[in-house]
Amino acid sequence: MEIRPILSSMLRNKTAPLLIAAQVALTLAIVCNALYIIKDRLATAARPSGADEANVSEIRFYPHRQIQDVRGMQLRDMEAIRAVPGVVSAAWSNQIPLGRSGWNVGPVVISTEQQNSNVQSAAQYFSPDSLIDTFGLTLVEGRDFAPGDFMEIDPEKDRVQGRMAIITRAMAQALWPDEASVLGKSMYLGGPNNEPTEVIGVVERMQTPWASVGDGAEYSLILPVRYLDPFTRYAVRTEPGRHEQIMADVEKTLLAQSNDRVLLGRRTIAEARDLRYAGERLMAGLLIAVTVFLLLITASGIVGMASLWVNQRRKQIGVRRAIGARKGDILRYFLVENLMITTAGIAAGIALAVGLNNLLVAELDLPRLPVAYLGLTMAGMWVLGLLAVLGPAWRAAAVPPAIATRTA
Repeated sequence: MEIRPILSSMLRNKTAPLLIAAQVALTLAIVCNALYIIKDRLATAARPSGADEANVSEIRFYPHRQIQDVRGMQLRDMEAIRAVPGVVSAAWSNQIPLGRSGWNVGPVVISTEQQNSNVQSAAQYFSPDSLIDTFGLTLVEGRDFAPGDFMEIDPEKDRVQGRMAIITRAMAQALWPDEASVLGKSMYLGGPNNEPTEVIGVVERMQTPWASVGDGAEYSLILPVRYLDPFTRYAVRTEPGRHEQIMADVEKTLLAQSNDRVLLGRRTIAEARDLRYAGERLMAGLLIAVTVFLLLITASGIVGMASLWVNQRRKQIGVRRAIGARKGDILRYFLVENLMITTAGIAAGIALAVGLNNLLVAELDLPRLPVAYLGLTMAGMWVLGLLAVLGPAWRAAAVPPAIATRTA
């Protein structure tokens, strides 16, 4: 088939082809970036926290009057929790992964001369118990804290500062990127003017309470500190399959321990995940809806324009059929014509997609658009264009010559 007659026909009637090409270009630019943002948001929401999310809960209490013996209260509570059947491990903790609030420290530097750091902020977990056992973390290097490692901090007199720490693999790689092992290394929490803290262990991962986008989501450390705060948060890990029942027993046990505090609530880390990533899932859902809507609008536009072209060229189609053109020739004519228009729109759409992605990278700190997404969207637009024009083209090819050339 000659391309020149098709091109000549389109140049004589520019408006409709230009509108379709513009629609294809705009749809490609938006859909391509939307698909990548959807994938990025869903991947962010699916990041593992490092904890046994389904079997670990936090339970929080707040005193409604002064607690005279905070340390004794914590010890009695822990003894009572561990006595509940089905409890695997428990710990007093100042925060939990994905909890959305908690303590942080920064910058974290590795020498007294260093002012800036790759770790400007790190989540600071502390507990007088094993958070590795209670959260279900994976220790990949070094050891957990021993009984003699823990120190006691009174918030009215002291500030949190551990002599040793367990850090995440991500934090270790950020601070010492060229080191195979970081055991025994010293770091300075909050800047070079503070006392050094020795790294004695590395866990595979543990997300921060805020779980920010990027590598900083796993910049976390654990300090062996008993913090004498009357506000209490206990992390409890239970046997799988009976978590809700066991936590209900833990709640009853703690409420029976004392009447000078109120229960603020309890939740699993999995429930904390749902709250933390609700925004990412909502954004992904909205973008999916926008993408589907745009594709439907584009397909409808192509169908409408193709139907209009068929009606305007019925006599031309009839003449071609009368002089020997087959149905396949007519069908192929419209498909090639649509392919040329769609290709022109795709070429413009690629430029728009790259420009839009550059804007998103600059304004929203999103990652660069991979070339694979451009190729996938291009193929999708070609298929969409051909499928949308197939119906009108088939109807045009089926018009009998006698009817198509009738003038009245």
